[in-house]
Amino acid sequence: MTRKPVTDPQFDLFVPYTSDLAFRDTQETMERPFFSLAKRKRLKPIEYTSPDGSVYVKVYATPEFGMATIWDADVLIWAASTLNAMRKKAVNDIPRTLNFQAYEVLKTIGRDSGGRDYQLLRDALGRLQSTTIRTNIRPKGKKEERQFSWIDSWSDIVDEATGQSVGMTLTVSDWFHEGVLLDKNLLAIDPAYFNITGGRERWLYRVARKHAGAAGPEGFAIPMPTLFEKSGAEGTYRRFKFEMLSLARKAFSGESAIPGYDILIEVGKGAEPSLRMIRQGLDRRAIAPEKARTQAAPLTPHLTDQTIQMVRRDFPGWDVYALKGDFDGWLLDTGKALPDDYQKAFYGFAKQYYERNRS
Repeated sequence: MTRKPVTDPQFDLFVPYTSDLAFRDTQETMERPFFSLAKRKRLKPIEYTSPDGSVYVKVYATPEFGMATIWDADVLIWAASTLNAMRKKAVNDIPRTLNFQAYEVLKTIGRDSGGRDYQLLRDALGRLQSTTIRTNIRPKGKKEERQFSWIDSWSDIVDEATGQSVGMTLTVSDWFHEGVLLDKNLLAIDPAYFNITGGRERWLYRVARKHAGAAGPEGFAIPMPTLFEKSGAEGTYRRFKFEMLSLARKAFSGESAIPGYDILIEVGKGAEPSLRMIRQGLDRRAIAPEKARTQAAPLTPHLTDQTIQMVRRDFPGWDVYALKGDFDGWLLDTGKALPDDYQKAFYGFAKQYYERNRS
C-alpha cells in the first residue's frame, strides 16, 4: 500500500519541487570505489590506491549498519541535484541541511512509496551517516587527507497522533557540499540510471558517463584489472571479468544494461582484456579499422540446451552457469583461442572439474 504523505508546511519552504529535477552526480565519486556494490551487508573495508600512488580511497563500515551501497547513493544524487538547482536559481548561502518529504524523494529516484520503502530510506540514511570515508582525492597539488561521512545527521519528524512522518531532514558533509559547488564537478545523469537493478551495472554506468560521455566515437577503454580495482567489488577478479563479459555480450546483442552506452570487450594476445565504453548515437566510421575488428571479436557463445542437459545429467550438483564462468575466465586468463567446438570443449572442462572436485 502506498504511503500518502502527511506534510508540515515548513518543509515546503526549503527545497524545490522535485518531479522535474535535473539529475546531477559528482565526478569524483563516479569512478572510484566509494560504495558497496552488493545489497547484502558489507563490513569488509574498501582500501583503494591508484596505480601511481597519488590517490587513495578508504571506506569503513560499522557492524550495526554496514557500508553505504550504490543504491543508497541515489539519495546523494538527489541531494546534489537539489543543491545544484538552488545554485542555478542564485540562492544565497546554499545550505548543507535539506528539509524534504520522504514521499517526494522516493518518487523522484524511482522508488515506490509504501511503508517498506519508507523504512528502506531510513536505513539508507543510517548507512550514509555511519560509513566513514578517508581520501585525498580532491586537493590538486596539495597533500591533504579528509575524513568524513556522506551525511552528518538526519532526522524524521513524526506526527504523534497518526504515527506518520510529516517531514525529514538531512545534513550533507562539508566534503560533499564543497564538491557540489565546485565548478565543472557535476555531470548530468540519465533518469534511466535509477532503473538499473545490478550494483556492478550501476557503477559501470557512472564510469561510462564520466569517461565516455564526452569522448569521441572511439569511446574510452580501460584494462579489466584496473577496472576491477576501481570497483572495490568483493569476490574474485575472475568472477568480475566473467560478469563484464556477460554485460558486453548483452550489449553486443542489443540488450545493453548500461543506458546510452555500448560495452565492448577487447582481447589482446597474451594480455588481460580491456573494456571499451562508447556513447550510443555516435558516427563510428572514424574508428581505426584494427579497433573495429577488435570490437567485433566473437565473445564466448551461449550454451546450447543439449550441452546444458548433458552437463546436468552427467555431473549432477554443479551449477552449469558457474562452470561456464570459470571456463570463460580460464580462456581469458590463459590467452587461449576460442575453441572450434565450444560446446565440446566446455563439456570436457566440466568433466575434468567434476572429477577433481566430486569428493
